[in-house]
Amino acid sequence: MKPVPDLKNFGESTLLGSFIPGDEAPSSPPSGRASIFDACQVGVVLRAVLFVELVASVAAMFGASHVGEWLLRFALLTGGMLPATLAWLIAACALKTRLNRLAPGYQWLSGILLGAAAGLYGCGALTLMEVLQPAPWWASAAAGALLSAVVLAGLFWRAKARTPTAIAARLAELQSRIRPHFLFNTLNSAIALVRAEPAKAEAVLEDLSELFRHALADPAESVTLGQEITLAQRYLAIEQVRFGERLQVQWSLDPDADQAKLPPLLLQPLVENAVKHGVEPSATGAQLKISTARRGSTVVIKVTNSTPAGVGERGHGLALANVRERLALLHDVEAQFKTVFKDGVFQVRLEIPA
Repeated sequence: MKPVPDLKNFGESTLLGSFIPGDEAPSSPPSGRASIFDACQVGVVLRAVLFVELVASVAAMFGASHVGEWLLRFALLTGGMLPATLAWLIAACALKTRLNRLAPGYQWLSGILLGAAAGLYGCGALTLMEVLQPAPWWASAAAGALLSAVVLAGLFWRAKARTPTAIAARLAELQSRIRPHFLFNTLNSAIALVRAEPAKAEAVLEDLSELFRHALADPAESVTLGQEITLAQRYLAIEQVRFGERLQVQWSLDPDADQAKLPPLLLQPLVENAVKHGVEPSATGAQLKISTARRGSTVVIKVTNSTPAGVGERGHGLALANVRERLALLHDVEAQFKTVFKDGVFQVRLEIPA
C-alpha cells in the first residue's frame, strides 16, 4: 500500500481551498487550438447535409409556380449540392490534421477554396448528365464558397466549445459537486479508525487522496471508461466505511468496454447521486449497481439505485445536466443519455461509441 499523503499540506493548499463555496476554481490549463475541420463526426455530417438541403429547398422555390415544379427544382439542386457537400466533408476530414497546422486565417481560406472546388464538382456532375445547359461555373463556385463559409462558422463555434478553457469550466462545475461535508465526514471516519484499524484508515486516506488528485487534475479531452470505473470504486470504498452494510454495491463490468472514451470525472457524479438519493435518506440503505457492456460498436453504461425510503430529497438535476452536456460535447449525436424512475428504482443509462 502506498504511503499516506501529507494531509496537512494536502488539505490546506489543495482540498479546502478548492471546495469552499465562493473560492476560485482551479486554474485552467493553457488554452489550445481545436481544429475547425473536425468533420469526421456523424453529428457534423448530418447537420451539414441538413443545412445544405434546407438551402436547396428554399432556392428551389424561386421561379417555381406549383409544388410539382418546386419538387423538380429541388431534386435537380440536390443532385448537384449533396455530392458536393459530401465531397467537402470527406476532404475536410481527410486533411484536418494538415489544415489544423495552418494559421486561423489560412484555415478559413482553405475551407472556402475547398467549398468553391466542391461547387465546381457539383456543377460538373450535373453538366456531364446534361442537366445543366449552359453550366453556371462561376455561380456554382461562388455558392460553394459561401455555403462552406457558413459551415465553417458552425464548426468554428463547435471547436471553440471544445477548447481546454471551455472543458475546464465544465469540469469545475463537477468538481464543486464533491461536497465539502463529504470531505469532512471522510476525515472523521479516518480519524475514528486510526487507533482501532490503522490499515483501514490508511486505505481510506489513500482513496481520498486519489479521488481528489483526479478531481483537481488538469482536464483532458477524454479518459477511458476503465479509468472512470477505478475512480468510482475508490469513491465507493470511502462511502462504504461511512455507511457499512447500508451501502450494497454490485458491479457487472465488461472488460471489452474499458477503452471507450468519456469526458473526465463523468461517472463519479452519477455514483455520488445514487448514494445521496438512495443510501443517505434511508435507515436501511439501498442497493447500487454499476454495469458496463459492449454491444457491437456501442458501450452501454448503467448506474442504478433503489430508493427504499422514497426518492429522498429531490435535487436540482445540475449534475445530470452537466454530465449530459459534457457527453454530448465529446460524442455529439453518437452518445445517448437517459434517466428513468420506476417502481422505486432510479437508473441512468449512457450509450457511447466503443
